[in-house]
Amino acid sequence: MERTALVTGASSGIGLATASALVKKGFRVIGTSRDPASITTKVAGVDYVALDLASDESIAALAGTLQGVDVLVNNAGESQSGPLEELPMDALRRLFQVNVLGPVRLAQLALPGMRERRYGRVIMIGSMLASFPLAYRSSYVASKAAIKGFATGARHEYSPYDVWLTTVEPGSINTGISERRTKYIAADSPHRAEFERMLTALDRNEKAGTSAERVAATILTAIEARKPKQRYAVGSNAPLVFALRRVAPAGLVEKITHRKHDLSR
Repeated sequence: MERTALVTGASSGIGLATASALVKKGFRVIGTSRDPASITTKVAGVDYVALDLASDESIAALAGTLQGVDVLVNNAGESQSGPLEELPMDALRRLFQVNVLGPVRLAQLALPGMRERRYGRVIMIGSMLASFPLAYRSSYVASKAAIKGFATGARHEYSPYDVWLTTVEPGSINTGISERRTKYIAADSPHRAEFERMLTALDRNEKAGTSAERVAATILTAIEARKPKQRYAVGSNAPLVFALRRVAPAGLVEKITHRKHDLSR
C-alpha cells in the first residue's frame, strides 16, 4: 500500500533530506514551503504546497490534504536566541505559533484520518536543547520542550490505533540554520559579550555537526518502526550525553553544556 507523507519545511535542510528519503522508500510525498515558487532545489516526486505556520488560514487550507496523510513530519520552525529579559513579546508569540501551535494544529487535522485507518506516524522535530538547555536560547528551548510534551502525552491516546507520536531530537546539525536564526539583544545589553561568545560557539558546533541526511535517516527509522520510541536523538554524541545525564548530577551536566558553548557558568 502506498503511504502518503507530508513534510513541513521541505525546501531545505532536514525537511529536504527527509522528503528525498521518503520518495526513495516509495512514499507519496507532499512537501511544504512558505513560497514553493522560490524553491531552487526541488526533489523529483515531491508535490510542493504552500504553508505559512504563522497563519491560521494557511494551515486551515491544508485540512483536506491532511485528512489523507499517513505520516506527518513537523519539521519547519524558527531558531531564536536572546537574553530572556530582552526577548520581545511579539517575537515570542510568533516563535510559539510557528514552533508549537502550528505543528500541533497540523497534527490535530491529520490524526482523525490516521485513527480511522488505524495507522499513522506523527514526527515532531525537536532539539537536544530541550533536554540540555542553554543560556540565551530559553525561548527556543521552551518551544522544543513544548512540542515534545505534546507528542509524549498524546502518544498514549493514539497508540491503541497504531498511530504513534514521536519526537526526533537533533543535536548540532550542519544545515545552515545559523544563517537564519533570529536574534534579539539590546545595543547596551549587559549580556552582549557572553551572548556573542555563545553564538560564535553555536555556529562553530553547527558547522561541524552531523548532516541533514543522517537526521533524515533517523526520522525514517522512527516512521518504519512497528512501535516507534518516544524519542530518537541524533548527533552531538547523543548516546553518550544522554547516558551521562542519567547518572551525573544535574549541575555537572549543565556545566558541560555551557562549556561546550564557551560560557563561563
